[in-house]
Amino acid sequence: MVKSSALGYPRIGADREWKKALEAFWSGKLEEAEFHRQLQDIRLNHLRKQQEKGIDLIPVNDFSYYDHVLDTAAMFGIIPKRFSYEGGAVPLSVYYGMARGTKDATASEMTKWFNTNYHYIVPELADASPVLTENKPLAAYREAKEKLGIEGKPVIVGPLTFLKLSKGYSQSEFDSWLDRLLPLYVQVLQELAAEGVQWVQIDEPVLVTKLSGPDIQRLKTIYETFAASVPNLNIILQTYFESVDQYSEIVALPVKGIGLDFVHGLSGNLSSIKTLGFPDDKVLGAGVIDGRGIWKASLRGKLGLLEQLTELVTADRLIVQSSCSLLHVPVTTERETKLSSELKNALAFADEKLNELVLLTKAVAVGSDGVKDELDHSDRVIQALQQSEERNRSDIQQAVAAVNSQKPERNLPFAERYAAQQAKWQLPLFPTTTIGSFPQSAEVRKARQLWRKGEWSQEQYAGFIREQIDIWIKLQEEIGLDVLVHGEFERTDMVEFFGEKLAGFAFTQNGWVQSYGSRCVKPPVIFGDVAFTGEMTVEETKYAQSQTAHPVKGMLTGPITIMNWSFVREDIPREQIAYQLAYALRQEVEALEQAGIGMIQVDEPAVREGLPLKEAEQANYLEWAVKSFRIATCTVQETTQIHTHMCYCEFHDMIDSIEAMDADVISIETSRSHGELIHSFELNTYKLGIGLGVYDIHSPRIPSVEEMTSMIERALRVLDPKLFWINPDCGLKTRGLQETVDSLRNMVDATKIARTKHSALV
Repeated sequence: MVKSSALGYPRIGADREWKKALEAFWSGKLEEAEFHRQLQDIRLNHLRKQQEKGIDLIPVNDFSYYDHVLDTAAMFGIIPKRFSYEGGAVPLSVYYGMARGTKDATASEMTKWFNTNYHYIVPELADASPVLTENKPLAAYREAKEKLGIEGKPVIVGPLTFLKLSKGYSQSEFDSWLDRLLPLYVQVLQELAAEGVQWVQIDEPVLVTKLSGPDIQRLKTIYETFAASVPNLNIILQTYFESVDQYSEIVALPVKGIGLDFVHGLSGNLSSIKTLGFPDDKVLGAGVIDGRGIWKASLRGKLGLLEQLTELVTADRLIVQSSCSLLHVPVTTERETKLSSELKNALAFADEKLNELVLLTKAVAVGSDGVKDELDHSDRVIQALQQSEERNRSDIQQAVAAVNSQKPERNLPFAERYAAQQAKWQLPLFPTTTIGSFPQSAEVRKARQLWRKGEWSQEQYAGFIREQIDIWIKLQEEIGLDVLVHGEFERTDMVEFFGEKLAGFAFTQNGWVQSYGSRCVKPPVIFGDVAFTGEMTVEETKYAQSQTAHPVKGMLTGPITIMNWSFVREDIPREQIAYQLAYALRQEVEALEQAGIGMIQVDEPAVREGLPLKEAEQANYLEWAVKSFRIATCTVQETTQIHTHMCYCEFHDMIDSIEAMDADVISIETSRSHGELIHSFELNTYKLGIGLGVYDIHSPRIPSVEEMTSMIERALRVLDPKLFWINPDCGLKTRGLQETVDSLRNMVDATKIARTKHSALV
């Protein structure tokens, strides 16, 4: 009989209780034993919920104390030597040290999980001596069975994906590393089989990317080894985020099931299965419910897709499941009391998606007549939103089409703009600045809460924000920064803030998702046509500029980042959403310039994460992403300096596109990756202004002057010193006041050393 399954469930809890427990433990407010108990309660509650909803195959070991890739590294004892790991089960001090850094050791690199806004901790293989420290999947299986009577489906990151996502080895060492890890994976699986586990989900999302001939051979080696070692264990090889290109080779692997994404990989996977068939001896995990989006599925359409699949795969060999883990969506819509019924009825978060899975599974089993009312309701709520005024604004559609028909470019090329800007600003060699935000203390958060509740008037709140700006303008001047920022104290989030001031957006009360570690974000919902409704940032920026003779940057979030960090409508192409956002932001850029702000930063940290996983689709995406940025920024005067910022991504394959954005200055993260990004500039000439972040703001440690000096000197070996800026990796919103001040003082001291050494360049 057809079964239902999810590939993973959100960790954070409906009230973000997971986040709160982590942060209480890190701050010393929670003892370790109580911390473990609280996380177990959260974990069991998530399992119980899936059990009560009627999910047949419930994932276990998808829960994490921080990140599932970090869990895998810890399980195999892959711990960098700088953390002084002595063997055995990895203590939380080491585990969280790898994630967050310690006083004496820098954190491991953090980067995006494929093309999502989730960040994983990059395993470091160099000098590691892998050994099984504990069988975490087995512990999760036992807990679910003993506490709740659930026959769980352990989830494990597969060996090919784990190695592809790791660092610290050369390509020539790949197979030797695989040889070292395979026996450990086998040991995990054998212990699971001995326990009586029925199904194991091995996640290999790397299979939707471009694979080489040797990679295919490695896959065969891995799964033939597993088949020989645990012949009676049902392994489902799970892919997601796209279609698989090497379909024939993958479905021929000796596993019991293959999981395919029929949402983001619908076209490719459906074509492959129709053309090439599906093996009679395997189960198909059909990922038909979107694990990344928040919209209610067209259940009639999904059932039609499943009916197509059952013509090729018998119902007893079909698992109806989410396209990927539900980690990427909020927990439940139940508490969303402030959304319009038209919008709320069209939403489905994790819990609602579980309901959809169970419903579709029932429909496959008993036929559509048995769920006719539910199918009709699905059609009605989707149609109601589609016909809403917000989705049919002809004024915006026509204006954006007119702008889009023009070629967006600055009046002068960069070299001429640079000369004009230098003449205006008279900046020193290696100008120093920050990325935008400063620490949001409990006092700042409380003030915002009082204002939102109506307990403070707008005048009280505006006065408080000005006081914070005054404090940090003076601090920046005392520290010795060259280009200042107002600090963004009025902003809860770099995307939400702008969405609240633009038409076409809606905001949830509890729509939180995990970004990295305990960092949760509440993405806005772009449900209608986006439109500029009035100035968004001018008041605070203009005030900050009035308090100093130093230039103050206007701070905006770029169109691609707003789009990629929002949940977006699905009825029009993402490209069109990006152009609507760009046109709205252009009007804000022009308003800042008219208010006398001559440096404007339009941040685009999420450009890279939106890059399609398929190479054939990447050039087109980058073309319209670059065009969107230029639409937003191209109308300013030549003396107005446009900045942008990117962080925590692999950029080596898109340096040309970054340069094509034509920003006068770009700042990019490099310290968390221990300077490895600099290698990209050793291979590619970059001719515009650039600042490579010299310290990691996501770690609580204060970097030394020597560390930052070393980073600066390495960058100057490959970048034009006259175009080089010095800045932190990212915004400082999450850091404390004193550590921020101390770190920035060290950064300025390192800059002074570099200026003295390279003063002959001026």
